[in-house]
Amino acid sequence: MIRLLKSVFVFFALSSAVVFSAMAEPSITWPTGWEVEALPETAPPVSRQRAVKLDADGNQVMVMELTMTQVEAGHQVNLQGVLLEMRKSIQKDFFRSGYQSVCNRIHPAALGSLSGLETTCTVTENGRHVLSQTLVAAVETDKAYVLSYAGQAEVYKASADDIEAARNSLKL
Repeated sequence: MIRLLKSVFVFFALSSAVVFSAMAEPSITWPTGWEVEALPETAPPVSRQRAVKLDADGNQVMVMELTMTQVEAGHQVNLQGVLLEMRKSIQKDFFRSGYQSVCNRIHPAALGSLSGLETTCTVTENGRHVLSQTLVAAVETDKAYVLSYAGQAEVYKASADDIEAARNSLKL
């Protein structure tokens, strides 16, 4: 399971380099009881914020990360294409680690006050659901945002209210 969560964290690092940057930091209210992680400084224009949920033994069982990247002037972001590439990267990484994943269709979703796209992947091992991960992406004129959250299957489901509250708190 640790190896599986490491795969998720590798994805988060990759997703921050995709197409996005930062100016003013977006605001999110992290769920109560989650630990906000200090992330290493990245050169602008990327801003990353992350919170993790720990089990009683201090193991990470859920992670949520918000990434903001500045879009170059005049550049049109193909949001569907970006999300497809991110989803494909997740699936390849899990496959290399011995897991199978199935993702739902990319569909419209809100991210803060912006209209965006969303997909959720279910990760299994020997037919047993072990992890779920959701990617939500949106673009405004000069910034692109990705909110990603992933966790052990049971924890992900039990954290639905925390996730919804954090999503509703977003100020982009």
